[in-house]
Amino acid sequence: MHEAAQLARVKKLLPRWRDVPLYRAAPADDFFRRPLIGKRELRENFPNNFLRPGQDLDTLLAGQSVELEHTSGSSDERTAVLFGRGWWNEQEARVLRLNRFVAQVLEAHPRARRATLVPPVCNGLVCFSNFTSRTARTVDATLFVNQARIPFLLTEAELVRMAGEILEWSPQFLDLDPVHGAWFALYCERHGLTFPSVRFILCSYEFMSVAHRKILRRVFRVPVFNLYGSTETGHLLMENERGEMRASLENVFYEIVEPDARGVGSLVVTTLTNEVMPLVRYRIGDLAERCEQPYATDYLVHGRARDALLRRDGQRVTTLEVDRCFADAEGILHYQLRQTENGGCHLQFIPDREPPTSETLNRVTAQLRDLLQLESRLTTESVKLLPPLTSGKFRLTGRAGD
Repeated sequence: MHEAAQLARVKKLLPRWRDVPLYRAAPADDFFRRPLIGKRELRENFPNNFLRPGQDLDTLLAGQSVELEHTSGSSDERTAVLFGRGWWNEQEARVLRLNRFVAQVLEAHPRARRATLVPPVCNGLVCFSNFTSRTARTVDATLFVNQARIPFLLTEAELVRMAGEILEWSPQFLDLDPVHGAWFALYCERHGLTFPSVRFILCSYEFMSVAHRKILRRVFRVPVFNLYGSTETGHLLMENERGEMRASLENVFYEIVEPDARGVGSLVVTTLTNEVMPLVRYRIGDLAERCEQPYATDYLVHGRARDALLRRDGQRVTTLEVDRCFADAEGILHYQLRQTENGGCHLQFIPDREPPTSETLNRVTAQLRDLLQLESRLTTESVKLLPPLTSGKFRLTGRAGD
């Protein structure tokens, strides 16, 4: 589907969206005059802001025609989400096939098994935190392995259990939070563990650093692909075999609003397939950049808007721009760069199997100082763990007091 045809499809959906209470006051015909919405609008008067006349949530849930889930709360407080039964898997299947390599594996294995390691506080459809038995953590072709919020505190017994379950499950791919996955990869590397059945790795749930990707590739020796989306919108972008983040035009209409001089702005999406809770011009809370290619349109995800830092001249510096400074840095598994109120920065990092050399740290800090136009010294600290947010996700960048 081309973007022009996609916009025509959006316009055809406008009358149907007027049946949704949240959108009744919006302009009837001009899509781009409709106001942007965010999580606040999703929460206000839920579920009556989305239910059509005559619909009742309890009746819908009892009839098993809809699923009720909740966002993780990493960009805002947790928010309830509704979608039709089976919708999540259907939209995921469409976006995964934007990658030819992944599509070939899934074609060869129609019931492809996956093992999932994610934060236990997230969408209830895709993770578990309150079950301990493997039977309870197995849903169709998915085994949910992780039950710990902070991977750095996993005991040896837990890591043994996780690795043993994956070996026995023999999945075709791993579905990982990149921080949880990188920490687990180090355990596997120490013990010489491999998973012969695994053909590729998907990383989602939060921003994947070049540090995470480097370790996952080194240890598991299979392609690592970025899968981007959210609980409320479904999957939005899939990294293809050339490293390009491709949009799922059948699932979503994409906009970049309020772009800066470099074209980096707020990602706004309109979901096209969730009939139960359509999101129209929804500000997802992330920064992105639209990249026009002769043969397609790609996107660069720059990270959460709230995680952006500021240069001395006031220009925004995104998580992606910070992460590029670590592209050639060996010895770092995970990090967090915090900007103080006076503009200085403190870098904490968890070392890889071998810690970074002083030369590596000097090179990284020099790049960060140039990027942020720092006048003060950038301090570094090696730590054993970094705490997650209440959502269970981790921040690579952030400002003091936020």
